[in-house]
Amino acid sequence: MKRLILLSLLSLFITFSYAQKYKANWKSIDSRPIPQWFEDVKFGIFIHWGVYSVPAWAPANADIGVYAKYAEWYGFRINDDSKAGKLFREYHNKMYGEDFLYQDFAPRFKAQHWNPQQWADLFKRAGARYVVLTSKHHEGFTLWPSAQSWNWNSVDIGPHRDICGDLTTAVKNAGLHMGFYYSLYEWYNPLYHNNLEKYVDNHMIPQMKDLVSSYEPDILWTDGEWDHPNEDWKSTEFLAWLYNESPVKDQVCVNDRWGKETRSKHGGFYTTEYDLVHDGKSDGLEKAWEECRGIGTSFGYNQMETVENYMSSEALIHLLIEKVAGGGNLLLDVGPTADGRIPVIQQQRLLDIGKWLETNGEAIYETRKWECAEDNDIADVYFTKKGKDLYVHCTRYPTSDLKIKGLKKASSVSLLGYAGNVKFKKSGKTITLSAPVLTPGKLTQTYAWVFKLENVLK
Repeated sequence: MKRLILLSLLSLFITFSYAQKYKANWKSIDSRPIPQWFEDVKFGIFIHWGVYSVPAWAPANADIGVYAKYAEWYGFRINDDSKAGKLFREYHNKMYGEDFLYQDFAPRFKAQHWNPQQWADLFKRAGARYVVLTSKHHEGFTLWPSAQSWNWNSVDIGPHRDICGDLTTAVKNAGLHMGFYYSLYEWYNPLYHNNLEKYVDNHMIPQMKDLVSSYEPDILWTDGEWDHPNEDWKSTEFLAWLYNESPVKDQVCVNDRWGKETRSKHGGFYTTEYDLVHDGKSDGLEKAWEECRGIGTSFGYNQMETVENYMSSEALIHLLIEKVAGGGNLLLDVGPTADGRIPVIQQQRLLDIGKWLETNGEAIYETRKWECAEDNDIADVYFTKKGKDLYVHCTRYPTSDLKIKGLKKASSVSLLGYAGNVKFKKSGKTITLSAPVLTPGKLTQTYAWVFKLENVLK
């Protein structure tokens, strides 16, 4: 009997020790390896959609800085005395009147044309492998029936739909990973301004736990952390729960926005935004990382953007290549309209990326940064590797031979999407490629070209 009791106690001790594998401190939290799937997927879709999609306005061409052109910040800018804020307020008063509150937009956010299955199909056709939806932006409006946001969520008002739930189902059914953006702070929540600890304990953490437990996301992408250090947000306490006890503890990934001092220092993967993080370039990030940006100048839909404000399909494909070759992911944002449609120009850009990936996806997905890339600094050429194979990405079709240093003898060299042979020769540790002269019908793809060198890496 005593032996049975001892075995039971030992079992409980082992179970408890395992459950508490990660402690509520950064040394422990940061020791958790990033789940491999995140570094394999490479390309994701960001979605900024909410009450701000109703006014859908920002001065896209004004000289006010990158971040002041974000249409999703409309609710803040109309009460801001900055140069940008004055432009927003002038527009707001003219269009809606001085007495029209930001909250009055919520009933107009109807999503009446929204079809989550169509969205998921588009994202899959674009070649994306994961999706991140703004479950709650800085305005505090949630896209699920949060008990902490009574009458300020998409079920109680506006669409009268559980957007987080419906999109999660569609995205997972399409075979993609699903995640959520979540803003830690809220612009106008009185509890946030008057009693931060109570806000964190009774509003923010219960909301995040509900989001995780209800929809089991693969990513929790936090933001709005910059007002306070991570201790005030109780970030490590929450992350210890997420990694030890939550239903997604084994596969979930988180970013680095958990306190005003944590970007590029703590968390699961580092984030850059329009190539900037803390006013520094993203070059040289050694941990798993991800660049996020809109196709245009804003994350939320901005009706003032023209074709000149949008990156071309070619530029976006080059951006994807650049980020993946640098060891990161690209999280590319779409901003749907208030009625639930993704603008056609955004759809077209995504489908062009998907078409390119149909031919060249093997040089993107599951690849890693090549450590010898810096020794091969060739204009318009990037590198990725997978196993013993090297992929040479050319954003301009080569008109002269390419000399790649630091390689073993290749078993074969091919041009993805091209049916003919590629001439190459080996001299020491250098392989010289001779790009074939392309003729109509030989290679249908455009934008960028990828040579595959097989068995050239150790």
